Amino acid sequence: MKITVVGTGYVGLVSGTCLAEVGNDVLCLDVDPEKIRILEEGGIPIYEPGLQEMVRRNVAAGRLHFTTDVEKAVQHGTVQFIAVGTPPDEDGSADLQYVLGAARNIGRLMTDYKVVVDKSTVPVGTGAKVHAAIADELAKRGVNTPYSVVSNPEFLKEGAAVEDFMRPDRIVVGAEDEQAIHLMRALYAPFQRNHERLIVTDIKSAELTKYAANAMLATRISFMNELANLAEVLGADIEMVRQGIGSDPRIGYHFLYPGCGYGGSCFPKDVKALIKTAQDDADITLKVLTAVEEANDAQKHVLTGKIKQKFGDLKGKHFALWGLAFKPNTDDMREAPSRELIADLFAAGATVSAYDPVAMHETQRIFGDEARLNYADSPMGALEGADALVIATEWKEFRSPDFEAIKATLKHPVIFDGRNLYDPKFVRGTGIEYFAIGR
Repeated sequence: MKITVVGTGYVGLVSGTCLAEVGNDVLCLDVDPEKIRILEEGGIPIYEPGLQEMVRRNVAAGRLHFTTDVEKAVQHGTVQFIAVGTPPDEDGSADLQYVLGAARNIGRLMTDYKVVVDKSTVPVGTGAKVHAAIADELAKRGVNTPYSVVSNPEFLKEGAAVEDFMRPDRIVVGAEDEQAIHLMRALYAPFQRNHERLIVTDIKSAELTKYAANAMLATRISFMNELANLAEVLGADIEMVRQGIGSDPRIGYHFLYPGCGYGGSCFPKDVKALIKTAQDDADITLKVLTAVEEANDAQKHVLTGKIKQKFGDLKGKHFALWGLAFKPNTDDMREAPSRELIADLFAAGATVSAYDPVAMHETQRIFGDEARLNYADSPMGALEGADALVIATEWKEFRSPDFEAIKATLKHPVIFDGRNLYDPKFVRGTGIEYFAIGR
């Protein structure tokens, strides 16, 4: 099939590449010439394990192409995926200007039947707005070219996105005409050869499904973070509690790991957008999700509280920070807890030496030439001259460190672990003070 993907960000690039991998002819459009230059030269503008090799393989095979030419992109694909950003407005609602701009371009330039697929995370009702935008552009041209609008939300985990797309848990397709449903079934057939994973819904239900999934996962995280804070005060161990409740098959173990808060491009944005949609479109206050958001905002400052409780005045103190990305296997710094932690430490008069395997360049872009923030070449390098170690991201290379070397290098043998990476008894047995979350 000939497919166009509008947007070469995280969702667009992963989706386009994986669709090319199974034999489709895919053209990815982006208005940013720098992104297209990077892709045409064999690089990728994001970090995602396995993606660069797949991009190069499909470009070499002639199945994957990139362009800044909007008309070429519209003419190319029968299926037009819209995978542009929907950043939050100041009021928390999703900004649809890029989605509707892409829809208008399709309506302005299409000359034959198109299936226009909303792949971006969009509020309930966006499908109707996309349909109206295309209809408006066709009316301006005085033509009546047929088209369908489909909602096909993505369920990709950063750090495992290629695997998630190639072997999906489910494929949700919101569509209301048989021709579009038939084409979407054909498109996704190679990804569900073992058993049927495609769920067909109406468009609004598909749009709400995406928000509901992320909101549920965010709720589990904030719930466990609140329990961890309680366990700490009561003298319980949240890891034992996690095992106790996770063994219940009705609950399960996924997303029950307490820590220093969730971040990234999805959970914070989607929780805000769902709260805003409910308030504006239905006059309903989502009390649970409002509490989820408040709990997460507070959780990002828990490590700072532990550090201040231990050291008191932080003026002149210097801290090593392991991990900057909001989660491992990505360079995504959006809403990362490390950003709040660094800001808190700066506000208290401290300085930071940070190490992250892939996110330091993105951190430098965000913080610029901040003199109070240094970047180390290795985890142990970050410890030089530091009063204590703080851990904000659970990268695998942090899981089995040399605790004797850590103890010998730090001015004070103290670890503040925002991801509960270690066994408290073992670490404390090495003579290091260990502060975790709920343990």
